[in-house]
Amino acid sequence: MIEAAVSGTIAVFTAVVALHSRMHNRISEVDKRIDHVELRIAEKYVQREELSSALQKMEDHMIRIENKLDQIVLRNG
Repeated sequence: MIEAAVSGTIAVFTAVVALHSRMHNRISEVDKRIDHVELRIAEKYVQREELSSALQKMEDHMIRIENKLDQIVLRNG
């Protein structure tokens, strides 16, 4: 009877250790994946002010092009 209890306890303990090990490995893997995503986001992140400035420059260039096209059309029209 005691031998069965000891064998059962060892089996349960082994199962708990195996589950703990698997959970630890999965958590570590997820942690590494999150770190990788954070790194990619940080590398490709553009601040709002920089984006706004770049868009304003592009809009200014487009307005200049529109004005030049308008002048060409008025000359030829």
